Order: sequence, then structure tokens, then C-alpha cells
Amino acid sequence: MTAEHRRPSASPSPTRGTGRTPDPLTDQPLRERLATPYELSIDCVRSRLTVLSGPSGVGKGSVVAVLRDQYPDIWLSVSVTTRRPRPGEIDGVHYHFVDRAMFEELVRAGELLEWAEYAGNLYGTPRGPVMRRLAQGLPALLEIDLQGARQVRAAMPDALLVFLAPPSWEELKRRLIGRGTEDPETIRRRLELAREELDAEPEFDHTIVNHSVQQATEELVRLIGSSARTPVIPSRHRG
Repeated sequence: MTAEHRRPSASPSPTRGTGRTPDPLTDQPLRERLATPYELSIDCVRSRLTVLSGPSGVGKGSVVAVLRDQYPDIWLSVSVTTRRPRPGEIDGVHYHFVDRAMFEELVRAGELLEWAEYAGNLYGTPRGPVMRRLAQGLPALLEIDLQGARQVRAAMPDALLVFLAPPSWEELKRRLIGRGTEDPETIRRRLELAREELDAEPEFDHTIVNHSVQQATEELVRLIGSSARTPVIPSRHRG
């Protein structure tokens, strides 16, 4: 059982005025929950971190959704962000929602494995929860963009970087263009970025071609359970 999900043996009384049972992790201040314990370092990591990345529109979110549902033992890191929650999003489940001052404090303290700014909002991966998980010898997965994957590689060279690729360029193009409601310039920039992201595939340790969400998820699960780095599989998405 992970530190994130451990419960005390005694049954505590509900928090006064809330009607709920206090959680020993989530009732801590956020800064404490995300901090890396002093005694943890790269040297005491007993399991390998897996990073899933790939071009926009390739289906990373769909794969992660199936993994959450079918393989609950695989822990998925919860990112920190300064953007506002969307309807249905739960703080601490989908994201840790913080203000910019708190995010910048985490950056200064070295508590983020990676971080980036997108559309005016900051996003990052807390170091502490990841390190605690790996120190226990348990599987951990990050689903992040290319920029973040490169930062993780620099911080944790032994991490397994997995590239999720489309079956073909035409299929990815179809997904990115969507219903054709965007102007030609926006579509052009989106396709140009996708080409650049596809060109980064050789930087990764393994490629999974997303023929179907279930197939891609099962391949990813096998990799997470493997202790050996797998050679890159030549992809078939160049066009």
C-alpha cells in the first residue's frame, strides 16, 4: 500500500462540522503533501519511473483513462496546475489546483520533476509523491508532453520514456483537423507542431503504435511491469 493511500488502523472520528473522516494525507497542507522527504533521493529508488508522451491528438488521455479503470494498481502522478478547475474536476484527483505564487514556490524549492507554461497556465509534476512511490518499489506513470519528458530524462536518466504514435500520419491529421471548424492558419500551426513532435520519437526508449486504445494500454502495462529497457520499435506513421 502506498504512502498516498495508507490509513490509520484505528477509525478516526469525522472532522468536526464536515461529517467526513479525516484523511492523513489530504488533510495535510498541500505544500507538505508534495514535498520530497529529506531521506529520499535517486539512490533509494527501487522501481523505475515510466513516462508516456507523444503528439497532441494521438490518444494519450484515452489510454490513461482505460489504465485508470482496468489497472488501478498502477499509480498515475497527479500534476500541479495554476489553471482553474473545469466542471467535474476534483482537486487532488485530476490536478492539484494552486495559485501562481504556490507554483513558483514549488519551482524554487526544486519540488517539481518537470514543469511548463501552456496557454498562460503553469503545469508541473510534483517530485515528492513520485519519489515516495518509487522508493517503495511500486510502479509509477507520468503522462506529460514532449517538453516535460525531456526534463524528466535530464532529472532521472533511468526513467523509461514511452512514445505513443498514431497508426499513420493521415490518421493523426484527421484527428487534429477534427470537424474543420478552425481557421486554416490554426490548423497549419497544429499540423506543423505535430510533425515536430513525431520527429522526437528517437529520443524515446520504446514506441507503442496506437491501433486501438485497449491494445495500446495493454502494451503500456507490459512495459511498466518490465525491468529491462525495451528497444525502440520502428513506427509506421511517417507520411
